[in-house]
Amino acid sequence: MSDESAPAAGDIVVRDNPEARSYDALVGDTLVAITAYEAEGTRRVLTHTAVEPEYRGRGVGGRLVRGVLDDLRARGLTATVFCEYVAGYIESHPEYADVVDPDQPGRVQPGA
Repeated sequence: MSDESAPAAGDIVVRDNPEARSYDALVGDTLVAITAYEAEGTRRVLTHTAVEPEYRGRGVGGRLVRGVLDDLRARGLTATVFCEYVAGYIESHPEYADVVDPDQPGRVQPGA
């Protein structure tokens, strides 16, 4: 059964949730996806992204990761990426390579 009423990525709000060590994607008050991280000084180690099954295939994961990377950039923080989804997103969107920590990039190899 396909849920055609599930919102597209444009209806998503992304927020940092430091108590949970995650960035959360919300539709209204409903948590629909997360990117988990560990905070290490001015660096965030991005470890895992998960999207609720009924929201997959609607751009939610990409919108979440874009929101994470935009927030890190705006706050002057860098990312070490061990999440395969985030690594793939950055490889497909090289305009975010500057957010990756040059000394500890994780799975992303800037300039590769």
